[in-house]
Order: sequence, then structure tokens, then C-alpha cells
Amino acid sequence: MGSFLIKGILIGLLFGMPVGAVGAMTAQRTMNYGVKAGLLTGLGSSVADCLYACIGAFGLTLISDFLLAYKSVINLVGGCLILAMSMRILEAKSGQLQNKSDTAGGIRMFASSFAVGITNPAAILSFLFAFSWFGINGQTGFAQGIGLVLGVFIGTYIWWGVLSGAVTLLKKKAGNTRLPLMNRVFGVILFLFGAVVLVRNFVN
Repeated sequence: MGSFLIKGILIGLLFGMPVGAVGAMTAQRTMNYGVKAGLLTGLGSSVADCLYACIGAFGLTLISDFLLAYKSVINLVGGCLILAMSMRILEAKSGQLQNKSDTAGGIRMFASSFAVGITNPAAILSFLFAFSWFGINGQTGFAQGIGLVLGVFIGTYIWWGVLSGAVTLLKKKAGNTRLPLMNRVFGVILFLFGAVVLVRNFVN
């Protein structure tokens, strides 16, 4: 189980490092609400990755076939969700963006990043490729599979912790005066991510 845990951590780090829509969300929320908000956002994405890792680790082909069959519809939902969040950031005033540190706000942060992560069924294929590259054929035992999935969670969450910490340090150096500008930048980045998802979905 130990070797599978280490392999899972490495795979999780590789999956976490590319800064996609969740990365922009994590950075933006850390900048506005603090490191706890960034960690909650990253947690939602890590849980979504773990679910897809479970499908790959335990060879749940029935679920994977269903998700891949409806990949276009699921991607469409994900793209629209990202666009909606980007528009909310771009339209909100700076005062509104800095007043959501309550429990309900934390749940929404987790849920929104989970939704973005789970609406990417292609992640199943990416995990299968990564498992194959590390010599894991998808026919693991229960203990090894649990170790692998746990490692994926740890690896991805290490990345979100590093990103949240880096943004916090950047905020301390830059101060609050540039928050409105940074929010607009993150809003535009999210909009572009959402647009790319939708365009690629229709082209494919």
C-alpha cells in the first residue's frame, strides 16, 4: 500500500500543478477572503479528482463509460458554470467580494470548485494514462486502490496549499490597493477558461 500511496501523491502533484479554472478560483478567493477560502476551494477540486481516481483505480468501467458517453453535455454544464462565476466576479464591487467568510460562503466555495472539477470527465482518461505510466493496470486490490486514491488527494491538496500560501505572500507585498485590478484579471482569466471549454466542446 505504501508504494501505491507514494505513486498517488506523485500523480496528484502532476494533476494539481497545471493552473486551470480551479487554480484561478483558488488564487482569486485567497486574495479576497484569505488562505482558508483558498484551501476550501482546492478541497472541492481534490475531492472531485479523488472520485475520478477511484473510477480509474478500481476499474469501474460502467461509470466511466457513462460519463464519457455524455462528456459533451457535462462539459457544456462545466463551461457555463465557469462563465457564470467569471461574470459574477467581473460585475461585483470590491466591497461585495470581501464579505463572504461565513460558513455558507465556505460551503459554496467548496461546492463550486467541486462542480467545476467533476464536470471534466476527460480526467478519467488522464488518470488512466497516469496510472499506466506508473505501472498500475487498474486491477489493484482494495488496500492498494485506497492508498492510490488517498495519495492523489494528498498530492493535489499539497499543490492547493502551496498556491494559497504563495498568493497570501503576494497579497502581503502588494497590499489591498490592487485587489480590484486583480479581481478583474481573475474574472477575465475565468471567462477565457469557460469560453475555451465551450468552443472546444462544440468543435469536437
